[in-house]
Amino acid sequence: MSGHSTYEPKSGFERWLDTRLPILRFANDTIVTFPTPKNLNYWWTFGGVLSLMLGIQIVTGVILAMHYVPHVDYAFASVERIRRDVNYGWLIQFMHANGASMFFLAVYIHIFRNLYYGSYKAPREVLWILGCIIYLLMIITAFMGYVLPWGQMSFHGAVVITNLIGALPVVGNSITTWLWGGFAVDDPTLNRFFSLHYLLPFVIAGVVALHIWALHVPGNNNPTGVNVKSEADTVPFHPYYTVKDGFAISVFLLVYAAFVFYMPDALGDAVNYVQANPLQTPQHIVPEWYLLPFYAILRAVPNKLMGVILMFGAIATLFVLPWLDTSKVRSMRYRPTARLYYFIFIVACLVLGYCGAHAPDDPAIPGPAGPQFLDSNLNSIVWLSRIGALYYFAYFWVITPLLGLTETPLPVPESISSPVLSHPASAPAGAAASPEKRG
Repeated sequence: MSGHSTYEPKSGFERWLDTRLPILRFANDTIVTFPTPKNLNYWWTFGGVLSLMLGIQIVTGVILAMHYVPHVDYAFASVERIRRDVNYGWLIQFMHANGASMFFLAVYIHIFRNLYYGSYKAPREVLWILGCIIYLLMIITAFMGYVLPWGQMSFHGAVVITNLIGALPVVGNSITTWLWGGFAVDDPTLNRFFSLHYLLPFVIAGVVALHIWALHVPGNNNPTGVNVKSEADTVPFHPYYTVKDGFAISVFLLVYAAFVFYMPDALGDAVNYVQANPLQTPQHIVPEWYLLPFYAILRAVPNKLMGVILMFGAIATLFVLPWLDTSKVRSMRYRPTARLYYFIFIVACLVLGYCGAHAPDDPAIPGPAGPQFLDSNLNSIVWLSRIGALYYFAYFWVITPLLGLTETPLPVPESISSPVLSHPASAPAGAAASPEKRG
């Protein structure tokens, strides 16, 4: 927690402002002197990366909106005009398009870090839920942004996804008709998607502000998962973590710049560089790479409604995770059994991403080796998707609750400042405490 304010105005203007609008005090208490656990590693820098990427997406998006034409007859041409005729339009468009991928890359690393170190557990449940809301808003915003270039994949992707919403009972058809603005994906649909795509990043920024506010109430989690016990466990955020985060952000920006300047179209689909044609459907419709795991879950079951329920359920599961995990130990540093299942979970997510990028009837194990020991039907992408989806839900709803009741964790340090030992047998008396004592 931030504790009592230590800000002291140094000039007459600062004292005058502090009594009327204490914005400098707020900045000092939340950025400069905020007590932060002294053992945070580089996995904690992705919060700063995400804030930067959100700012880049908003700024570049506003500039692109000045030149984009949300009309089915002109949208595709307007994107090409931005690239070719607008001053530095190619740079702004490449930054925005690749920025979406970098945004999701950072958020996935951020999520998996939280899962590993148990940052979703009490007293940080609201912080986690706000993060899940941000993630859901990012998915909606990214999908609508993917439709705006009005290429082949944009148009037919919109047709597929909006029709899936229509499978929902009672409200599905009404929502689909509202999104379409009629009875098919057409000009009103593009206008709606453009308006919502422009609006939602500002909504995300508002939820991010709440997210940061919720973070400053209990304070940061840390790699040990042990609560801060005294000032000896913390250091001021500045300069220790501003410098560390600054270095990590610079490295991340180098990766981002490599895509923007050297391979700006590497993460896109070549089919989307053909103008939308409702009469010509692409052979294989796929979303952007960061939505492929959910697309694989959608196709894993033959029933359309069940596929939609599972796809949305995969995201909804994250919201209730703090109550599914029954372990009293936060960090998987001290949960070797849970760590094993966690790494299998990462593999399952990667497998789902692989499956989402391929057609359902493609062989899961390509080449002649697969059918030698598997029936050709069992050696399909759809079956591999089912295995991955089964483990995804089993990890959260079965494995995570049971592990907390059955596993025996390693001893946990009394405090952040205590030596973190890798083996319980070498721990001196008093160096570790049971989960119940740790709190």
